[in-house]
Amino acid sequence: MKSGNVLPTGRLHLAALRQVLRQIGNETATVDSWAGQLVTVLDAGGKLLAVGNGGSAAEAQHLTAELVGRFRDDRPALNALALLPDTSCLTALCNDYGVEEIFARQVRAHGRPEDVLIAISTSGRSPNVLAAVEQARKMSITTWALAGRRPNPLGEACDECICVDSTSTATVQEAHLILIHLLCAALDCRLGVSSPLESVEAEL
Repeated sequence: MKSGNVLPTGRLHLAALRQVLRQIGNETATVDSWAGQLVTVLDAGGKLLAVGNGGSAAEAQHLTAELVGRFRDDRPALNALALLPDTSCLTALCNDYGVEEIFARQVRAHGRPEDVLIAISTSGRSPNVLAAVEQARKMSITTWALAGRRPNPLGEACDECICVDSTSTATVQEAHLILIHLLCAALDCRLGVSSPLESVEAEL
């Protein structure tokens, strides 16, 4: 087996994750900024749209579930939609328009200029995610991304992007989930639902 194909496991996997945690610790200002923008969007009647494939699809649904439901403390439901769960719609779109159009078509249907689209992709190169971003930009929808290491087309296409510097898909996915939870927590603080901790017991 070539060394480049070795999958990090055990302590190596955890070491890779610790390294990435140090990196995304520098992204908290961006996450807080996104939370502030989302409050403005939601207050104005806009919504958050989310897209992704595979594990990133699960994370898109995880994010919108936390907003429509709750992250920690109870609060009013927030307007968030993952363009994924309707299998009849997805298979019809795939059959009629091709897999590259499955998200862009839904952005055309559900998106409005006052909305935000968050695109999640570990590679930053998924054609259907890129097509969704392109469509969103045509409609003057704000676009954010969670992606893998730079450079990647998704990071260049979106208004803002947090890129995780790792060659491991699993590590990038884990970092994306942490960023999603950070966004949910920051949003709740902005909404006055939760208060930030005054101190922490340990630093990364």
